[in-house]
Amino acid sequence: MSCRVVIAETGDCFESRLDESVLEAGLRQGIALRHECTFGGCGTCRVKLLEGHVQYDELPLALSPEEAEAGYALLCQAHASTDLVVSTGVHVQAAPARRCSAVVRGASALTPDIVHLELEVEADEFAYLPGQYMNVLLPDGAHRSFSMASTPQGNAVDFHVRRIPGGRFTDAALRDLTRGDRLDVEIPLGEFRFHAEDYRELLMVATGTGLAPIKSILESLLGDDDCPPVALYWGMRTEADLYLADQIRSWTDRLYEFRFVPVLSRAGSSWSGRRGHVQDAVAKDITDLSGHSIYMCGSPLMIADAKRRFLAQGASMDHIYSDGFSFHHQPA
Repeated sequence: MSCRVVIAETGDCFESRLDESVLEAGLRQGIALRHECTFGGCGTCRVKLLEGHVQYDELPLALSPEEAEAGYALLCQAHASTDLVVSTGVHVQAAPARRCSAVVRGASALTPDIVHLELEVEADEFAYLPGQYMNVLLPDGAHRSFSMASTPQGNAVDFHVRRIPGGRFTDAALRDLTRGDRLDVEIPLGEFRFHAEDYRELLMVATGTGLAPIKSILESLLGDDDCPPVALYWGMRTEADLYLADQIRSWTDRLYEFRFVPVLSRAGSSWSGRRGHVQDAVAKDITDLSGHSIYMCGSPLMIADAKRRFLAQGASMDHIYSDGFSFHHQPA
């Protein structure tokens, strides 16, 4: 038995068996559906159910119960239990993703375990949207994903890459990179971006190197007269991990009503700032989130918990944008 699935925006139609996810069914039949991690951790394949119902073996991490109740679904884990009509929403892409070569222009330490990787992409008319990411393609066909930390400026682009012990790219390969080396990449990818059409107060929440796409977005708004009020909450472990704190503070006069709140989960005795989890700090400071657009990047666990907390405090489900940095099943 199978169910019929229709994509509202394109009219694409395919059949989905009960023993496969809707994403698997679509890809099997040549339908281009956005996705990334495929195990429910990143939220890239989120859609709105306009008609029909789906079921899960277990509710995915990147989908809150409130979102499921409101009719949202993650196609990589959802199984069609009836015929479906789904909306993928309005998506803006700076340019089609392409496979090309990128030349290493620098690789320097931001912290003992975070590297500032600078590349020059060898492609004509290269462009991307602040918030997007690239894939580094590995020799065996696997890939690793990293968000751009810079604003579009020619073919130069930079990243914040966390070293993962034993990682296939982020450990040995990253450590051995030198100026002039080449990487095979796929770029640009992803639909995490700034939604100027919302024109709401901006709440940006990041953990770890989830700061990178947030940085790209906020730097694109520096000096913009139409920039709404901005609050950035950045969760790290220790004060030494706040590798861009001084640069972020320098944005105060160039972003409208900008507030920067670093939150440390393992702060030392000398730290006088906020402690604990970043989503807890937000929930304490902003009790009514009904007027905000919320952008979250980093730990999928943080994002899942934050969604639940923020929705309970009035956040609009249609104005929460997230990019979960899901770890691959194999070392990065």
